[in-house]
Amino acid sequence: MTDAARLKATVYVGGLENAVNERVLTDAFLPFGEIVEVSLPKPEAPSSSDPHRGFGYVEFEVPADAKEAIDNMDQSELFGRVIKVAVAKPQKDSTEQLGGKRAVWESEGWLAKHAVSEEDRRAAEQAGNESESRPDDPMQGLEGLDVAGPQPA
Repeated sequence: MTDAARLKATVYVGGLENAVNERVLTDAFLPFGEIVEVSLPKPEAPSSSDPHRGFGYVEFEVPADAKEAIDNMDQSELFGRVIKVAVAKPQKDSTEQLGGKRAVWESEGWLAKHAVSEEDRRAAEQAGNESESRPDDPMQGLEGLDVAGPQPA
């Protein structure tokens, strides 16, 4: 199964109680179709006593089963909590997104989009040279005006 097809067959389940484990999640979603995998991401902090981060993923064999699970289980109650069930989104690539550990201009995608061609650089230098020949004082040449505003005809 391709990654795109796997993603369509995977649902996100949020708002889970700490008592929920992979077996409970499997039992809750089994009526909607054959389940390939159930995962409950562990907390990132090693000192955390929580068994999971409050959400999980259920991957079905068939994308239609995932849609059926979303339609029937979203906003339902599991272990006394209302759960959110939605299509799983792809994991963000930390090298291409803001908030990563690298500067945005170090990524190839940003450079390709924002790089300045040599022709543009020369045109900018030329425009800069022309502006240097203009006087520095923006008020120069206004000495003869006595009244502000439009002149009567």
